[in-house]
Amino acid sequence: MDKIHAVQINTPSYAKDGKLHVRLTKGYFQNVRRLTSWPLIVLFFLVVWLEWEGTPLLLFSFEQRQILFFGTQLSWHDLPLLAGIMIAGASLLFFAAVAWGRVWCGFACPQSIWTWIFIRIEDWIEGPAQQRSRREKRALTLNDSLRRITKHLLWIGVASLTSITFTGYFIPIRDLVSPDVFQSSTTLGWLIIMATLTYLNAGLVREKICLHACPYSRFQAVMFDQHTRTVTYDIERGEPRGKRRQVEALQDPIGDCVDCGICVQVCPTGVDIREGLQAACIDCAACIDACDSVMQTLERPKGLIRFASEVQLQKQPSPLIRPRLVGYGAVMLVAMSAVLLGFSTKENLRVDIARDRGPLFMQLDERTFCNLYNVKVERFHPDLRNVSIRLTDPTLFELFGPTQLDLTDQNAQWIAYRVCSDQISSPRAEVGFLVEGHGMSRQLNTSFFTRSLDFQNH
Repeated sequence: MDKIHAVQINTPSYAKDGKLHVRLTKGYFQNVRRLTSWPLIVLFFLVVWLEWEGTPLLLFSFEQRQILFFGTQLSWHDLPLLAGIMIAGASLLFFAAVAWGRVWCGFACPQSIWTWIFIRIEDWIEGPAQQRSRREKRALTLNDSLRRITKHLLWIGVASLTSITFTGYFIPIRDLVSPDVFQSSTTLGWLIIMATLTYLNAGLVREKICLHACPYSRFQAVMFDQHTRTVTYDIERGEPRGKRRQVEALQDPIGDCVDCGICVQVCPTGVDIREGLQAACIDCAACIDACDSVMQTLERPKGLIRFASEVQLQKQPSPLIRPRLVGYGAVMLVAMSAVLLGFSTKENLRVDIARDRGPLFMQLDERTFCNLYNVKVERFHPDLRNVSIRLTDPTLFELFGPTQLDLTDQNAQWIAYRVCSDQISSPRAEVGFLVEGHGMSRQLNTSFFTRSLDFQNH
């Protein structure tokens, strides 16, 4: 079986100044990319402001040690659910990679989405790629300086909005936009760090993240096989490449590629797809749209660059559904089913009971014994605000401690209780705690001691 090999990435001829001046293009796949990315952008900036009955719709609260997840409250006890979500997401990523390559990177990855936003701002302020390239090679004029300053100010604005929104998923967004945020050096420092990272990654570093920092680009070759549909250049059809005037002069047959270089100019990572599959290629399909527009102008068939597998280029059958793909799909479905089952059986009321670290029991008189307990009640439902706590058998035991608990502002604190009885003759009995509230209940049983077991045995 032939393997797809990555090749060395060379600096494109149009980027000899050390910077990629990405040329924007239009086409079918760019429309698909925008239809994918813009809803994600809207959700990112919108969901953080939405609330459900006074609580954020999605919030990772370190202060309360809870995750508010679309009306459901999760705690550290629900970490297996989060692990299941991550496994399902990773399986979906692998599923897509085996079938169509790095489409996640090209169409939905936040790094790619924000990079395209910054590129469009750059194109809007400083002009198309060719103009930007010429400006880089000449001395700055006043007009160039004003354009560049405006561009960076807009970049900083987008980065700041991104930082505030992202932080709003950990601290309520309405607290972040209040003047009090400037009184917290920790929060303000975090906002500045996130804004700086966004500005650097999407504005200045860009393709170097995909080239050197993204781990997925390093193990993508393990995910691909000869049937994976990736952005591919049809060598048999395109080579030897050349321009029309060269053909007329030499009278030699050439392929459909006219060596215009537009496929390289529109690539956000500077890849020349004609050199084969490369680690930096994110399958954004910009080169496909650019090449198709050239082929259409030259009245030649589209698809010189297209999503195709290695086997398809060899004019052989290439099934999309295959055991490897089915395997990743099965893992994804199992993980998603487990997560759904976990959510359906999740505890909305959790009660923990621990014995006091003091003596095993206290003896008040000849028949009355008392045990000390610490009880912690946690709520994971927005409607559960008050609970009552009592013993399941009040005829045998008497409870000393608060019987009504307000969980609205309670941060999962341990509360001391004393249980006494004068009707237990055995050295050890079972006592049950019952916590009820808003139609929910939780019962836990624990041991009640009246005398030392060792003493009884003697």
